[in-house]
Amino acid sequence: MANEVDKDFVEFVVKSVVDHPDDVKVARTIDEMGVLLTLAVNPQDMGQVIGRQGATARAIRTLLRVIGAKHNARINFRIEEPEGGRVRPERKEEEQREQAPKTVDDVVGDLSL
Repeated sequence: MANEVDKDFVEFVVKSVVDHPDDVKVARTIDEMGVLLTLAVNPQDMGQVIGRQGATARAIRTLLRVIGAKHNARINFRIEEPEGGRVRPERKEEEQREQAPKTVDDVVGDLSL
């Protein structure tokens, strides 16, 4: 696939969705596994690119599969996580609660429910 139709497609779609289109960067590499498109966006735009429950990213992957089939190429799509990756605060608290050992009072409180 000498022309970079797949890369241009991803850039167009993602720039149309995000709030910071100037920060969208798509890298394209070819190896024995096929074509790898790596997407980097502004950390504030990650939610828009991934979509609710991954729907937007899944749709982009599906369309890339169609483009790849048309050009007899396997296209893989990867979204780079921003430095330090954000963890939602409420999820972080839940994980800490699950990891913390329970006290005797906690166990007795659970039994009385």
